[in-house]
Parts: sequence; structure tokens; C-alpha cells
Amino acid sequence: MSDIPENRRRARGAGDGMMDPNNQIASKLRALYSAVEREPIPDLFLDLLERLDKAEQTGKSRR
Repeated sequence: MSDIPENRRRARGAGDGMMDPNNQIASKLRALYSAVEREPIPDLFLDLLERLDKAEQTGKSRR
């Protein structure tokens, strides 16, 4: 069947839950990303986006 001993197969299968470091990292990254998503956009960045939009509109009207 398999060349992996039974006790190692069980240990590997046990990693499918939250004890698996990859699952823990993924969970923490999702939580961090979600928290960043909820943060408001800084006014300085919004001002920059507005200036870029105006510059783009001015550039299109000159063509």
C-alpha cells in the first residue's frame, strides 16, 4: 500500500486542523487582511487620487 508507516500517516493527517502551522498562518493572514480592509482610506491618499483623476480628465480633453 503505502511506504509511510501508520504512525506517520496519522501525524500527517492530524495537521489538517488548526494545529497545522500553515492553517494557523493562513488564518492570521486572513484576519490581518480583513482588519486592513476595514481601515479608512487616509485623506492624503484620497486627495492624491482626486488629483490623479483631474489630471487624467485634463489629459483626455487635450487629445
